[in-house]
Amino acid sequence: MDPDSNISHPTSASQISYLNKMSQANNRVKSGEIELTDKVVAINRVVKTTKGGRAFSFSALVVVGNGNGIVGQGLGKAKEVKEAIAKGIDDAKKNLIKVPVMNGTVPHDQFTKAGAAKVLIKPAAHGTGVLAGGSMRAVLEMAGYTDVLAKSLGSANPHNVVKATVKALGEMREPIEVAKKRNIGLKKVFNG
Repeated sequence: MDPDSNISHPTSASQISYLNKMSQANNRVKSGEIELTDKVVAINRVVKTTKGGRAFSFSALVVVGNGNGIVGQGLGKAKEVKEAIAKGIDDAKKNLIKVPVMNGTVPHDQFTKAGAAKVLIKPAAHGTGVLAGGSMRAVLEMAGYTDVLAKSLGSANPHNVVKATVKALGEMREPIEVAKKRNIGLKKVFNG
């Protein structure tokens, strides 16, 4: 009896989504000794009306990265702006992922949704620059991309756009990894 005959191949959508989540979990990185820079994407003032008047608080959406393939996003909430940003940075450091950077661009096209936000990311020729909107630009620059084409197609809500961008980058795979999984050469991956 063949030992590989017991391996079941994913057929349902739930099994495939589970495998995608598992591959994203493998991309996770610990923030230990990595030199990270941060960028504040959005600060929102929240007002809560109470019996004694109005209570103001702030929420800060922050993106951190090392500019060399590691990026993370986080949300911090506090009564003061500085404290909210500090909490956002701490949260982002807990959610770091490794993303593939090939010659300053992404390895392939990627379309992803998060909430109502839809993002499309495409590789670009050297010298193009980062052609992306505000929220996406912050994530792509923190990850270390220098040449990339990106478009936000759905909601412009910065929270969902950042989540969708990080998710899209996390789903990208390097050509060497694809070649190993399919047992084919790199030329076959690129040329079909």
